[in-house]
Amino acid sequence: MPKDQWHPGKLLETSGAYWKTCVLHAAVKLDIFTAIGSQHLDAQSIAEELETDLNATERLLNALSAMELLDKVDGRYSNIAGAEAFLSKNSPKYIGFMILHHHFLMEPWSRLEEAVRSGKQVRPRESFEDPVQREAFLMGMYNNAMLLAPRLVKEVDLSGRKHLLDLGGGPGTYAIHFCMENPSLKATVYDLPSTRPFAEKTISQFEMNGRIDFQKGDYVTQEIVGQYDAVWMSHILHGEGPDVCREMILKAVSRLEPGGLIIIHDFFLDDSMDAPLFPALFSLNMLLATSSGRSYSERQVRKTLQAAGVTNIRRLPFQGPTESGIITGDVL
Repeated sequence: MPKDQWHPGKLLETSGAYWKTCVLHAAVKLDIFTAIGSQHLDAQSIAEELETDLNATERLLNALSAMELLDKVDGRYSNIAGAEAFLSKNSPKYIGFMILHHHFLMEPWSRLEEAVRSGKQVRPRESFEDPVQREAFLMGMYNNAMLLAPRLVKEVDLSGRKHLLDLGGGPGTYAIHFCMENPSLKATVYDLPSTRPFAEKTISQFEMNGRIDFQKGDYVTQEIVGQYDAVWMSHILHGEGPDVCREMILKAVSRLEPGGLIIIHDFFLDDSMDAPLFPALFSLNMLLATSSGRSYSERQVRKTLQAAGVTNIRRLPFQGPTESGIITGDVL
């Protein structure tokens, strides 16, 4: 939007945009889209299914219809195609867990002024250990990766590579899809012990047990075992400060054989640091939730890679739906 188009109406629309956010979050938490499915139901049937107040439920359904997430015809509500595909738990493309993760971030975001004044995170560390919030985060990351990975892995040339390290790989979604795309590739997922059951379940679901293993550890404080000819680092740099990022990249590079490839996937800012929009906003999200995490510019990542001895650093043309990008480099 051109900068000269900010007028009172646009400012107030932006200020009140969280109303629509709250409607979507409530609908996902109540599981309205799953309850409707492919049916055409009236408000009473939906309220009875959800065990909610009829009058309040009808107001929420009307708001969802006004937002064009539901269709309302003759007093009956049905999912639009996108709602059934992405917001019903019966769909393999369900992204509701990520929406729930966003819901848990609303309280810290309401304290942004406090974080800017102090320069310190306002989301308590214990929130990361809450099982409901942890499930929303892990499953949200899994859902997002499942939607993105089939396209992304075709943009990264791993032909001829034998062993990929998926550093901070969580459920191993990218490792799975890289192996599916490259039949001669095997992979190791490195992440915290608490992630192991989730990763092993996902790896088993894709029948990749013979090609993908799990190595438990903390990539910030512990060493990485093994030698690899490619390392994948997806969305882990932004969780740490510059010094830790340097150490992480040095650790990754030290595990690569000569001729190895390092691949970094993250939300990269322009060198001016004020665009694109999503990475700029995400940097504030890291201010709220971490002690030193932030979004980094392409130039900052390039300099860190160069200092670690990485050569032939290049930005791939890939761009994700939230403006994520990929930077790769070679280890001599």
